[in-house]
Amino acid sequence: MSWQEIRADDRITEWERSDGNATIRLRRRPDDTWAVRLDRLYQAEDGRGYRRERVDDESAARELVTAWREEHDVAE
Repeated sequence: MSWQEIRADDRITEWERSDGNATIRLRRRPDDTWAVRLDRLYQAEDGRGYRRERVDDESAARELVTAWREEHDVAE
């Protein structure tokens, strides 16, 4: 399954899984750290779930996004 970017501005970038049941959001915080969160709806094939991590820099945040997109991808 693929992920599509659905929002991108100066603070937030968000991706949605092609089944529409999961999103990953990358957000720049006011203190210049980064928050990454995964939200899977209860009807998702892989079940409901929520994770959130805070990291110090954008590079680490984007690495986490990539890892979560791979980890939470589901077969079509």
